[in-house]
Amino acid sequence: MRLWLDTETFSETPIKAGLYRYAANAEVMLLAWAVDEGPVKVADLTAGRMPQEFVDALRDAEEIWAHNAQFDRAVLRTAGWAPALARWRCTMVQALSHSLPGSLDSLCTILRVPQDTAKLKTGKDLVRLFCTPRPKNMRLRRATRETHPVEWRLFMEYAGADIRAMREVHRRLPRWNFPDLELALWHLDQRINDRGYGVDVDLAEAALQAIDEERQRLTHLARDMTGGEVGSATQRDTLLDHIAGTYGVILEDLKGSTVDKLLDSDLPQGLRELLEVRQQASTTSTSKYRALVAGQTDGRLRGTMQFCGAGRTGRWAGRTFQPQNLPSRDLLPPDQIELGIDALKAGVAHMCFDSVMALTSSCIRSCIVAPPGRKLVAADLSNIEGRVLAWLAGEEWKLAAFQAFDAGTGPDLYKLAYAKSFGVRPEDVTKGQRQVGKVQELALGYEGGVGAFLTFADAYGIDLEEMARTAWNSLPVDLVTEADEFHDWTLSQRRSTHGLSREAFICCDVFKRGWRRSHPGTVSLWRLLDDAVRTAIDSPGKEIKVGALLVLRQRAWLRVVLPSGRSLCYPSPKVEDGKITYAGLNQYSRKWERLGTYGGKLVENVTQAVARDVMASAMPGIDAAGYQIVMTVHDEVVTEAPDLPDYHEEDLARRMSTPPDWAQGLPLAAAGFQSHRYRKD
Repeated sequence: MRLWLDTETFSETPIKAGLYRYAANAEVMLLAWAVDEGPVKVADLTAGRMPQEFVDALRDAEEIWAHNAQFDRAVLRTAGWAPALARWRCTMVQALSHSLPGSLDSLCTILRVPQDTAKLKTGKDLVRLFCTPRPKNMRLRRATRETHPVEWRLFMEYAGADIRAMREVHRRLPRWNFPDLELALWHLDQRINDRGYGVDVDLAEAALQAIDEERQRLTHLARDMTGGEVGSATQRDTLLDHIAGTYGVILEDLKGSTVDKLLDSDLPQGLRELLEVRQQASTTSTSKYRALVAGQTDGRLRGTMQFCGAGRTGRWAGRTFQPQNLPSRDLLPPDQIELGIDALKAGVAHMCFDSVMALTSSCIRSCIVAPPGRKLVAADLSNIEGRVLAWLAGEEWKLAAFQAFDAGTGPDLYKLAYAKSFGVRPEDVTKGQRQVGKVQELALGYEGGVGAFLTFADAYGIDLEEMARTAWNSLPVDLVTEADEFHDWTLSQRRSTHGLSREAFICCDVFKRGWRRSHPGTVSLWRLLDDAVRTAIDSPGKEIKVGALLVLRQRAWLRVVLPSGRSLCYPSPKVEDGKITYAGLNQYSRKWERLGTYGGKLVENVTQAVARDVMASAMPGIDAAGYQIVMTVHDEVVTEAPDLPDYHEEDLARRMSTPPDWAQGLPLAAAGFQSHRYRKD
C-alpha cells in the first residue's frame, strides 16, 4: 500500500532559519492524504485529532510518499508521529535525481500536469494567510479558522491539490535513479540531516558582536579618510568616484582580486590605507554566523545538506548555513585562529588582531565542533576530478603517475603536468611553474581555453603578464606559431582577448596547446562523447558506448549512464544549428530554458558525477563503521566519532580511497585530520 501525504503548518519561526528550527515550533493544521489511487481526503487538525483512518494508513503503508518529504517528516515528528525512515519516499528527490527542479509547481509546468492557474494563485495566497504570522503592525497576529471562516473553507478545499499533483508528477517522472538506485543513499542523507553537527554558539555570537563593532569602526575610518564623501567603505560607487577624483586612479571595480593587485603596487599612502579599509570591510561572514545561531537547536545545526542539490551531477548542495560555500582558504594560520577564538570570546579581538574581519572569516569553520567524548574525523579525496578524468579518458601514463605519486615514488602531478607539456624534467619545474601546472590541470581538462586559464589563474594569484615574460623564451616554437595565428584570428573575428596583451594571450594559448598535446585520450573523449550525444539524439533507442559510459535517448530524455549505473539526464535534447541543446535550469536567471552544451562540458558533467558516486559509494560503510557522517563538503566527508584511538583519519582515508567494484583501476587517495573543531586541512 502506498500512502500520499501533505501537511499545512504554522510556526512563529521563519522557514529561513532552517527546517529543523522551524519544525521544532510547528503546528500541523491541515493534513491531506490519499491511499494508492483513492480519493484525496483533508483533515482539519485544529478542530480535532488525526482521523483513525489516516493513523491506520500511516501504520500499514509500505511506502509513504511526500513532496519534500524531509519537511513532512520533521513536522510530523514534532506532532508525535515518526514512521520508520525506510518507508519514506520523496517526489522532489525523484525529480532532482533526474536533473529537474524541485518545485512542485515548476514540475507541473514542465511535465504538463494540468493545473488551474487561478486556483493555484488563490491557494498560495491562502497559504500565506494561514501559515505565517501576520505583520507586526497588525492587531491580529494570526489568521485562523475562527477569524477567517470563509477563507479557511477554501484553504481546506485547496489543501488536497498537491496530493493530486504529486501523484501525477510521480507517474510522469523517470525512475532510472530514484527510488531503486539511490533510495538507500537518500535515507542515509536523511539520517545525516537529522543528526546535524555541533555548534559553538558562544563563538558565533562573539564573532557577530566583533563584526558589528568592527564595521562601525571601519565606517568611521572611511568617513574620516574621505572627508565625509564616503559614508561607508562598502559603498562601492561612491568610493570609486572618490578614488578617481582624489587620486586620479580609474578603477572598473573593487573586487578583492582587483584591490589585492593594487595593494601590491606603489600607491599614495592615503589611497593604500583607504583600500585596506575597503578590503577589511568587504571581508565579512555575518550571514554565516547568523545562520549558525538562528538555525541551531540544542547546540546542533541540522538540515544543511540537500540531496542531489547540484542538478546536473547529483552532488550535494548546501542549505541554510551552506557548508559547501565556506571560504576556500583561511586568511590566518591555524595557530592564529586558535588565539583568535579565545580573543573573540573574551571580547578583545580588536586589541589582538590587525583585521578583525580576517579573523572572523577564518573562524567560521571553528564554530563546528564535536560534543564531549567525541571528535571530528574528516578526510578528503585527493584530486578526485583529475583522477576520474584520466580514468575515463584512458590516459594510462597519468594513471600510472597517480599511482607512483601515491606510493611515494613519483613526482607531484602539477609539476608533471607542466613538465609533460613543455618537455622538461619534473624535478626541474620551479614553484612558479608548478602553479602554472596546477592551473593547467584545473582549467583545461574540460576543453577550456584562454578564458578558463585566466579564471583559474586569477583565483590562484598568477600574474599572467609576468608569467608570459618569464616563460616566453622557453615556449615551444611550433606552439607559439600556432597560438600567434589563433590570436590574429581571434582579433579578426572580433572575439575577446580577455584584456590580455598579445604576449600573455599567446602564452596562455601555448599552455593550452601543450596540455592538449600531452593528453590525447582526454581530447579524444571530448570528441567521442560529443559525437555520441549527437548520434543518440537523432537515433532514439540506439545505445552508444564511449569507454565506460553508455549514451542513449529514451523518449524525451538523453541519458548518459555512468559506470555506477546512475544516469545523467538531459531533458528534451536537440541539435539546433549544429549545437547540442537541452531543457534545464539556468544557474543565473533561475529560469527553465534551453541550454547549450558541447563535448568538454559533457565530460565535465560526467567526471564530477563519477567523482560524486565514488564518494557516495563509501559513505554507507563509513557511517556503519561508527564514523557518523555529519556533512559532506565537495569531496570531503566530515564525521563525528568516539574520542578513542581506534577512530582516526588514516582509517577514514583508507575507507574513502577504496575503489568501488565498478571503478577498478581508478587510483584513489585521501587525507584528513581529527580535531574537536572543524578546520581547513
